[in-house]
Amino acid sequence: MNSSDAAFRSKQSVPRLGQMMVVCGMLGWLMSGCSGSESKAGGSTNAASGQSAKLTLVSYAVTKKAYEQIIPKFVADWKAKTGQDVTFEQSYGGSGSQTRAVIDGLEADVVQLALAGDVKKIEKAQLIQPGWEKETPNDSIVTRSVVALVTRPGQPKFEKWSDLGNGQLKVITANPKTSGGAKWNFLALWSGVAQTGGTEAQATTFLEKVFKNVPVLPKDAREASDVFYKQGQGDVLINYENEVLLAKQQGDTQPFAVPTDVNISIDAPVAVVDTNVDKHGTRKVAEAFAQYLFAPDAQREFAKVGFRPVDPTVAKEVEAQFPKVKKPVTVKDLGGWSKINAQFFDDGATFDRIQSKVAKS
Repeated sequence: MNSSDAAFRSKQSVPRLGQMMVVCGMLGWLMSGCSGSESKAGGSTNAASGQSAKLTLVSYAVTKKAYEQIIPKFVADWKAKTGQDVTFEQSYGGSGSQTRAVIDGLEADVVQLALAGDVKKIEKAQLIQPGWEKETPNDSIVTRSVVALVTRPGQPKFEKWSDLGNGQLKVITANPKTSGGAKWNFLALWSGVAQTGGTEAQATTFLEKVFKNVPVLPKDAREASDVFYKQGQGDVLINYENEVLLAKQQGDTQPFAVPTDVNISIDAPVAVVDTNVDKHGTRKVAEAFAQYLFAPDAQREFAKVGFRPVDPTVAKEVEAQFPKVKKPVTVKDLGGWSKINAQFFDDGATFDRIQSKVAKS
């Protein structure tokens, strides 16, 4: 309800409200309730009645394997608790592309995106209410990862960011204009210089050397993996650690290393899309699903496919699975997403200037 609606309703007389209640009561046998939508505090009438519900989950590409296991667990858990059947429509792609799709009309009930900055864009479009970070645990960060460097069999492992700037290696990474994962890659490369005593000018020069040897910029992390693994392009793939660990589980033998002196903490948030859940009458089940992602059962499924869990108990269970990073650089360390986007990824910012210089060289 906006402020003008609230002001108008506050002026209604008690008799007028009484007439509305009578009319609503008379129509009760035709309708399940007077309200066609739900308030943020009110919850969904669907869940209480046991009617079936459908949720649309929009996420970034590399979470798909985890959700293949998590969604059936949630469906069974919700059915046992409420008697309600839930079905899911799912969409996976580059985080930036998915963000634009939701803003342009893809009616997601729940989004898990590769970075909080993308959720902020949906908030700015007035589809998600401010304060979403506090509606689920851990400031709504549901998974963590870091960046790994994958090489070819027979090549040495590269364990330092400086190895990528030697001018000899063809590097595969996605496009940070469309991929949240590629933004993390870019920030990891930047931090490898700027967070270890180097100047911003030195960090920019290093990135120019790296991107001069990037032959193609796929639109998301999954396509970048396909370029490297299936098409055989490049000497080094910059990728999510979780994606590399999942590939290893599936029999991949490509050598890889996680730079542990400095790395970027890839913090991925989840949020309920307020406008859409109120439109669909799915708020209660959508909020329950978002909360469920922080439960140990869901966190274990994320860990099985290589994500670093945020639940302390599960993190302790699987700590041997992940190398310890001495200096994990966070978004906060870099000034927050507004500053990061303005400095690096907005039109005309550092990434565009690097691409322009590389194109002319």
